[in-house]
Amino acid sequence: MKDLLDIYYKGFAEKANWETVIADDFKFVGGDMMNTTPVVGKQDYIEVIKRFSRLFESMRAKEMIIEGNKACVIGNYDYQFPNGQKINGNVAEIWTSKDNKLKSLTIYFDTLTFANNSK
Repeated sequence: MKDLLDIYYKGFAEKANWETVIADDFKFVGGDMMNTTPVVGKQDYIEVIKRFSRLFESMRAKEMIIEGNKACVIGNYDYQFPNGQKINGNVAEIWTSKDNKLKSLTIYFDTLTFANNSK
């Protein structure tokens, strides 16, 4: 799990090659706590990240707790929003892996601040 996350976060910070460790049937939940229906599939997750990556200038994995095929990562992001606002924020990222691929991700973050600055 640690190797998978290291590859993912190195690529995610560079905005390149992070998708190599994502399972084809990957499940993602996040961004709307009123709708917890997962985005299913590697390609659909890639599309989510294409939109999201326009909003962050840099990121780093701040903390990692790994237990078997499960992990919790605190990702720290420097955002540049379309309205000009620059914000630094943490995102709690809950992962699972299977068959040497990242299988699922659920994220938790300050959705109100994010929404107010993304308009």
